[in-house]
Amino acid sequence: MTALRTASIASALCGASMLALSAQAATPDNALVMAWNIDAISTFDPAQIGEVVTNELILNICDSLASFDPEDEKNVLPAVARSWSASDDGRSITFELRDDLVFPSGNPVTAEDAAFSLKRVVELGFGNAATLNEYGFVKEKIDEQVVVEGPHTLTLNLDKPYPTRLILQAIAANRVANVLDKKTVLEHEQDGDLGNKYLTSNTECVGPYRLRQWNAGEVVVLEANENYGGEPAGLKRVIIRHVAEAGAQRLLLEQGDVDVARNLTAEDMRDLEQSDEIRVAKALQPQFFYMGFSEEDERLANPKVREAFRWLVDYEGLGKTVMAYDGVPRASFVQLGAFGALDEKDGQPFSLDVDKAKALLEEAGYGDGFEATLIIGTQPYASPIAQHVQQNASKAGIRLDIEQMANAQLFSRYRGRDFDTIMLGWSTGVPDAHGMASRHVYNPDNSAEAKLTMYPSWRASFYSEEYNKRVDEALFEQDEAKRAELYHQMQRDIMKDGPFAYLFQIVNTAGVRSSLDNWTWNGFRTYYDLASK
Repeated sequence: MTALRTASIASALCGASMLALSAQAATPDNALVMAWNIDAISTFDPAQIGEVVTNELILNICDSLASFDPEDEKNVLPAVARSWSASDDGRSITFELRDDLVFPSGNPVTAEDAAFSLKRVVELGFGNAATLNEYGFVKEKIDEQVVVEGPHTLTLNLDKPYPTRLILQAIAANRVANVLDKKTVLEHEQDGDLGNKYLTSNTECVGPYRLRQWNAGEVVVLEANENYGGEPAGLKRVIIRHVAEAGAQRLLLEQGDVDVARNLTAEDMRDLEQSDEIRVAKALQPQFFYMGFSEEDERLANPKVREAFRWLVDYEGLGKTVMAYDGVPRASFVQLGAFGALDEKDGQPFSLDVDKAKALLEEAGYGDGFEATLIIGTQPYASPIAQHVQQNASKAGIRLDIEQMANAQLFSRYRGRDFDTIMLGWSTGVPDAHGMASRHVYNPDNSAEAKLTMYPSWRASFYSEEYNKRVDEALFEQDEAKRAELYHQMQRDIMKDGPFAYLFQIVNTAGVRSSLDNWTWNGFRTYYDLASK
């Protein structure tokens, strides 16, 4: 490394540590510099990562078997695997891996590395194991389910004939399929941890970038992987500076000290849209802000009562004001961009209509209204949306008492079924209707003892044998056109009698300087390697 390059990195790190807000020179021509709140980073182990920031980073450091298409997130493209094929019965998928990839250590990438990487996720049993458990991969059978067939051939044996596209999205393109350097990771194993402690602050995988440095609460530096066998990254370095305050991020962006700012406010976005040097980039996310109703409350268990709430929201008005930079109106439980999603119009048939809400309440036997508590968290848009619904509900005779609390307390109340009504967010991990249907419609066991806290349906005490069967029917339908129509009808029905009123699909926004080209992202990936200057 040249002295000049070393000095450039040192300068960047110093600037990130001090968070100096005074004007500096333009960012380096060969680096992407970003301001982001990155204090949630705790590990770089793909088996344990559980938050948005590190997931974005690891998918730019470690290639998985497959990758989401940057132009259409429903499509899956080859990555470490150059091709794949499914058996006729849909019970196995065989991946042919590239034979020309090399880890930064110099070790060749093999099917044994890919198998080790998948197995260790299940064996370690951290939160990401659920991604594989959901599709039948368990410790007791993992050696039969993940099988090395040859030096560059890997087979996944499935317990059921899941749609191949769904397995590719949910597993092959997910961080659980990041291919790790088995030999190097195990050289750093401590007390049988399969390298978990080492991977807290190191990366050993194949991908366009490698983790060069992480100073907790200060900076992350990624450097292009010179041994990478794929398309080389457009920029040699990525520097992510920890800047917690939106105002500080905006100032750094306007001064040219960073190329991208990730946590700006709606007011910032409105102002920056007038700038000739900065553009506002948006990406629709597989995430919803929604209102939930506890069916343990007999009033809210009535589907007409729940439907009434859907007519107490001015989706269009909120979309142009409170949510102008944070979301788009969406009443369907399947996100736009996903397989099986209703289109924008059919997926949002509601409008503010207090009279219609009153009529539904009358039909349900609550013409005189009732009182209930609405609990919300700390999202900046939670309070104004809650107050909006509260005001409209009062016109229909429903008296909502809003109780705002820290998000940790909100989640605890929700998981403990301790609420009347609630507003919060939920993200799905796949661009397929099953991702949401499997959690928001399907409920395998509604008993309190089951404690299925990862199922919002269970949290809301929503249980329907009919809908459970419909979710399974759609999942295993082999004809994709029929499968999509099953989801379309399910969405129409759930919008009338489901346990949740979906309000907005969330949008990610960022301020990007015009000097940075090809800032590319979708709901599942941000592609640092495609950026250029």
